[in-house]
Amino acid sequence: MADLYIGLMSGTSADGIDAVLMAFDPAPRLLATHFTPYAGSVRKKVRALSQGRHAGDPVDELGTLDTELGELFGAAVLALLEGSKTDPKSVRAIGSHGQTVRHRPRIAHPFTAQIADPNVIAARTGITVVADFRRRDVALGGQGAPLLPAFHQVAFGSATEERVVVNVGGIANVTLLPPAEPVRGFDTGPGNVLMDWVCRERLGQAYDADGAHAARGGIDRPLLAALMEDGYFTQPIPKSTGPEHFNREWLEKVLGGRTLKTEDLLATLTELTARSVAEQVHEHAAEAKHVYVCGGGAHNAHLMARLASQFPSVPVESTAALGLDPDWVEAAGFAWLAQRTLVGQPGNLPSVTGAARATILGAIHPA
Repeated sequence: MADLYIGLMSGTSADGIDAVLMAFDPAPRLLATHFTPYAGSVRKKVRALSQGRHAGDPVDELGTLDTELGELFGAAVLALLEGSKTDPKSVRAIGSHGQTVRHRPRIAHPFTAQIADPNVIAARTGITVVADFRRRDVALGGQGAPLLPAFHQVAFGSATEERVVVNVGGIANVTLLPPAEPVRGFDTGPGNVLMDWVCRERLGQAYDADGAHAARGGIDRPLLAALMEDGYFTQPIPKSTGPEHFNREWLEKVLGGRTLKTEDLLATLTELTARSVAEQVHEHAAEAKHVYVCGGGAHNAHLMARLASQFPSVPVESTAALGLDPDWVEAAGFAWLAQRTLVGQPGNLPSVTGAARATILGAIHPA
C-alpha cells in the first residue's frame, strides 16, 4: 500500500481548515476530506492580527493564536482520520500550510508568516509534520508564493496543450502550464476578499452564495476603471500579494465616498476579479487552450460566468473536470509538498517565485 499523506490548509479567506488524505502512486489520489470551520471568535482574531489591529500585546496575541490554531489543526487531522477510519500509523506525514498572517516579500527585510504551531499538531496527532514551507523560498530571494504551481503541473499539466489553473481564494493566483516551457505562476490580485468583506459588512453574510447578489447588480464602469489603476495589476512577474494590500482600507480609498447599492458594488468587485485575472492571463498565456478554476470562487456561478466572458474562445471550468474537486486542491498540494520534503526533492519553482534556485521546502517536526 502507498504511503499516505495529510494536507492542511487555511487560506486568506480565513474561513476554516481544509484537511485531505492523499496517496501518491505516483499520481495524486484524493482519499478523504474534512472541513473544520473557524468559530467566529477565531476568524475575528485571525483577521485582526493579519491587518495589524491589536487589542493587547501583539506578541502575546501572536503566540496564543499560534497555539490555538495548532490545536485546531491537530483536531482537524484527528477528525479526518476518524471519519475515514484511517490508522494514524499509515500516514507518513502531515503537510501543514498553516494560516498566513502577514506576507511582505518586497520590503527591505522580506518575510512571510504562517502560524498554527506544527509542534502542537505533531504532539496531538502522533504524526510527523512538515510545515513552514514558504520562508526558504523567501530566503533565496523568492516571493514565497504561489507555491502550488509545481503541484498543478503534476496534477493538471498536459504534454500537448497550454493550460491555465486559476485559484480564487481570498486572493486570486494563476498557474500557467505550457506543454514544454517553464511553468509560471503569480498572484493576480483580489479574489473573494473584497466581495466577502462587503457581504459581511452590508448583508451579515460570510459570502455572496452563487454570486446571486452580484448577478442582480450593474457594473459601475468608472469605479472599475479606478480599481484597475492599482499598480499591482501591471507589476512584472514574479509577484505576490495579500490582504495587506487589497483590503477594506484600499477599497474605501478608491471609493472615495462613492455610495453604491450593495448589488452594484458586488457586481463591480466580481468584475474586478474576473478582469484582473483575465488581462494578466492574456498577457502571459495567450495560447492557453483551457482554463481550470479551483478554490471557493469555483462555486460562485456569477464569477465563473464573468470569467467565461473574458475567455470567449477558451473553455472555463472547475478542476473537477480533471479529477480533483476545486475545494481540496490547495490542501492536496501541501500534502504533496510534504512528500517532496521527506524524499529530499525541491518544492518550489524559481520560474514562478523568482528564487535563486530550486530548494527543499519546509521544516520537519518528527512525531
